[in-house]
Amino acid sequence: MKRKILNCLKNLEKSEEIKILYAVESGSRAWGFASQDSDYDIRFFYIHKPDWYLSILKKPDTIELVKDGILDIAGWDFRKTLLLFFKSNPPLLEWLRSPIVYLKQTNSIQEMQDISAIYFNNKSSMYHYLNMAKGNYREYLKGDTVWIKKYFYVLRPILACEWIKDKKSIPPIEFKVLFETQIKNKLIKIEIEKLLKMKVEGDELRKDNKIKIINDYIEDRFVFFEKYLKNILSPGTQGLQELDQLFRKILKDTWRKN
Repeated sequence: MKRKILNCLKNLEKSEEIKILYAVESGSRAWGFASQDSDYDIRFFYIHKPDWYLSILKKPDTIELVKDGILDIAGWDFRKTLLLFFKSNPPLLEWLRSPIVYLKQTNSIQEMQDISAIYFNNKSSMYHYLNMAKGNYREYLKGDTVWIKKYFYVLRPILACEWIKDKKSIPPIEFKVLFETQIKNKLIKIEIEKLLKMKVEGDELRKDNKIKIINDYIEDRFVFFEKYLKNILSPGTQGLQELDQLFRKILKDTWRKN
């Protein structure tokens, strides 16, 4: 499958006249709870040739492709990437920490990883994860009968909030790390372990009776974090100059070699 993914990325480079700088897995495979039939969520950063940026017109800065119903591929132009990095975009920060890397063609990614803690905004990131958890909870886990597999899509962002509160740092992408460090209640941990084992082994986790102890935990954390976020300050905004310099450097270095 990796060869197929790399071939798709190479074809995109040719058809779009771009250079892909970095490509990783996101979603359940990177989070560590993929089932046997999970699709592949590939995310990448790319850069155009210098002349592409010399225009007064606003141009598309994303590329999306779905292939064979199993590959979900999406990428951001590197200028857009750095702007979102400046804004401490949580999905972007996750991709920079993905344990599954398909392609890494520049040292710029390491530079971004090295300085990501400086640009990390704990308050905006917690709002992002909390809103994600609340949205998934409302859609899938309300009522007596719920979508069981969606517990992971609520628990993971809640645990990311827990990590940020405790560690004051970017949360790890792997669910197992969040789960093992942030869940203290043994009974809740046992129930989540059961679900995790079932999902990874490929059992169908469709609609079933809600798991009250988990629902109670989730609702309790919603109340806690809504209050908590009202009482913390956002960190100061970092400057754009370093990222401007990084963009110019990578633009020159990438196309000097081609």
